[in-house]
Amino acid sequence: MTDRHLEAGAAVAARLNPTLHEALSARYDGLLPGMADSLIEWAYGHHYARPGLDLKTRQLCTVAALAAMGGGTAPQLRVNVAHALAAGASRTEITEAIWQMAVYGGMPAAINGLNAAAEVFAAADEAAAADGGAG
Repeated sequence: MTDRHLEAGAAVAARLNPTLHEALSARYDGLLPGMADSLIEWAYGHHYARPGLDLKTRQLCTVAALAAMGGGTAPQLRVNVAHALAAGASRTEITEAIWQMAVYGGMPAAINGLNAAAEVFAAADEAAAADGGAG
Protein backbone atom coordinates (compact mmCIF):
# COMPACT_ATOMS: atom_id res chain seq x y z
CA MET A 1 0.00 0.00 0.00
CA THR A 2 1.15 3.50 -0.67
CA ASP A 3 0.77 5.92 2.20
CA ARG A 4 -0.17 8.69 -0.24
CA HIS A 5 -3.12 6.78 -1.67
CA LEU A 6 -4.21 5.47 1.71
CA GLU A 7 -4.18 9.01 3.12
CA ALA A 8 -6.03 10.42 0.10
CA GLY A 9 -8.56 7.59 0.27
CA ALA A 10 -9.07 8.06 4.00
CA ALA A 11 -9.79 11.75 3.44
CA VAL A 12 -12.39 11.04 0.75
CA ALA A 13 -14.00 8.24 2.76
CA ALA A 14 -14.18 10.43 5.86
CA ARG A 15 -15.88 13.17 3.85
CA LEU A 16 -18.56 10.73 2.67
CA ASN A 17 -18.92 8.75 5.90
CA PRO A 18 -16.73 9.55 8.92
CA THR A 19 -17.21 6.04 10.37
CA LEU A 20 -16.68 4.06 7.14
CA HIS A 21 -13.12 2.90 7.86
CA GLU A 22 -14.04 1.82 11.40
CA ALA A 23 -17.12 -0.04 10.15
CA LEU A 24 -15.15 -1.84 7.44
CA SER A 25 -12.41 -2.77 9.92
CA ALA A 26 -14.89 -4.09 12.45
CA ARG A 27 -16.76 -6.16 9.89
CA TYR A 28 -13.97 -7.54 7.69
CA ASP A 29 -10.48 -7.23 9.19
CA GLY A 30 -11.08 -10.26 11.43
CA LEU A 31 -11.79 -12.34 8.32
CA LEU A 32 -9.21 -10.72 6.09
CA PRO A 33 -6.65 -8.60 7.95
CA GLY A 34 -5.99 -5.27 6.24
CA MET A 35 -9.11 -5.45 4.06
CA ALA A 36 -10.38 -2.05 5.25
CA ASP A 37 -7.08 -0.32 4.44
CA SER A 38 -6.93 -2.07 1.06
CA LEU A 39 -10.44 -0.94 0.14
CA ILE A 40 -9.88 2.62 1.35
CA GLU A 41 -6.56 2.86 -0.50
CA TRP A 42 -7.70 1.25 -3.75
CA ALA A 43 -11.27 2.44 -4.21
CA TYR A 44 -11.10 5.80 -2.51
CA GLY A 45 -7.40 6.66 -2.86
CA HIS A 46 -6.77 5.46 -6.41
CA HIS A 47 -10.23 6.14 -7.89
CA TYR A 48 -12.48 8.53 -5.96
CA ALA A 49 -9.58 10.91 -5.21
CA ARG A 50 -8.55 11.22 -8.87
CA PRO A 51 -8.84 14.56 -10.62
CA GLY A 52 -11.09 14.90 -13.64
CA LEU A 53 -14.50 14.28 -12.07
CA ASP A 54 -15.92 15.84 -8.95
CA LEU A 55 -16.91 13.54 -6.09
CA LYS A 56 -20.65 13.97 -6.69
CA THR A 57 -20.30 12.82 -10.30
CA ARG A 58 -18.15 9.87 -9.27
CA GLN A 59 -20.78 8.84 -6.73
CA LEU A 60 -23.58 9.13 -9.29
CA CYS A 61 -21.55 6.94 -11.66
CA THR A 62 -21.08 4.41 -8.86
CA VAL A 63 -24.79 4.41 -8.03
CA ALA A 64 -25.65 3.92 -11.71
CA ALA A 65 -23.18 1.05 -12.13
CA LEU A 66 -24.37 -0.74 -9.00
CA ALA A 67 -28.00 -0.31 -10.06
CA ALA A 68 -27.27 -1.76 -13.51
CA MET A 69 -25.58 -4.76 -11.88
CA GLY A 70 -28.86 -5.73 -10.23
CA GLY A 71 -30.28 -6.76 -6.89
CA GLY A 72 -27.19 -8.56 -5.62
CA THR A 73 -25.52 -5.20 -5.07
CA ALA A 74 -28.25 -3.74 -2.84
CA PRO A 75 -26.04 -3.40 0.27
CA GLN A 76 -23.33 -1.56 -1.67
CA LEU A 77 -25.94 0.47 -3.53
CA ARG A 78 -27.49 1.68 -0.26
CA VAL A 79 -24.06 2.74 1.04
CA ASN A 80 -23.28 4.58 -2.18
CA VAL A 81 -26.67 6.30 -2.36
CA ALA A 82 -25.89 7.68 1.11
CA HIS A 83 -22.42 8.66 -0.09
CA ALA A 84 -23.91 10.38 -3.15
CA LEU A 85 -26.16 12.43 -0.86
CA ALA A 86 -23.13 13.31 1.29
CA ALA A 87 -21.26 14.38 -1.86
CA GLY A 88 -24.06 16.82 -2.74
CA ALA A 89 -26.24 14.83 -5.13
CA SER A 90 -29.96 15.49 -4.92
CA ARG A 91 -32.53 12.75 -4.57
CA THR A 92 -33.71 13.56 -8.08
CA GLU A 93 -30.19 13.17 -9.51
CA ILE A 94 -29.81 9.83 -7.73
CA THR A 95 -33.18 8.45 -8.84
CA GLU A 96 -32.64 9.64 -12.42
CA ALA A 97 -29.19 7.97 -12.53
CA ILE A 98 -30.79 4.74 -11.33
CA TRP A 99 -33.74 5.02 -13.72
CA GLN A 100 -31.40 5.56 -16.68
CA MET A 101 -29.95 2.13 -15.93
CA ALA A 102 -33.27 0.48 -16.84
CA VAL A 103 -32.08 0.84 -20.43
CA TYR A 104 -28.82 -1.02 -19.74
CA GLY A 105 -29.46 -3.26 -16.74
CA GLY A 106 -33.15 -3.93 -17.27
CA MET A 107 -36.32 -2.85 -15.52
CA PRO A 108 -35.93 -5.25 -12.55
CA ALA A 109 -32.45 -3.88 -11.82
CA ALA A 110 -33.72 -0.31 -11.95
CA ILE A 111 -36.68 -1.13 -9.71
CA ASN A 112 -34.36 -2.82 -7.21
CA GLY A 113 -32.12 0.25 -7.35
CA LEU A 114 -35.04 2.59 -6.75
CA ASN A 115 -36.13 0.45 -3.81
CA ALA A 116 -32.64 0.67 -2.30
CA ALA A 117 -32.61 4.44 -2.79
CA ALA A 118 -36.07 4.76 -1.23
CA GLU A 119 -34.79 2.90 1.84
CA VAL A 120 -31.87 5.30 2.19
CA PHE A 121 -34.10 8.34 1.71
CA ALA A 122 -36.59 7.06 4.31
CA ALA A 123 -33.79 6.44 6.82
CA ALA A 124 -32.43 9.94 6.17
CA ASP A 125 -35.91 11.42 6.70
CA GLU A 126 -36.31 9.49 9.95
CA ALA A 127 -32.89 10.66 11.18
CA ALA A 128 -33.71 14.26 10.24
CA ALA A 129 -37.05 14.06 12.06
CA ALA A 130 -35.36 12.63 15.14
CA ASP A 131 -32.73 15.39 15.06
CA GLY A 132 -35.43 18.01 14.59
CA GLY A 133 -37.46 16.64 17.47
CA ALA A 134 -34.47 16.76 19.83
CA GLY A 135 -33.77 20.44 19.27
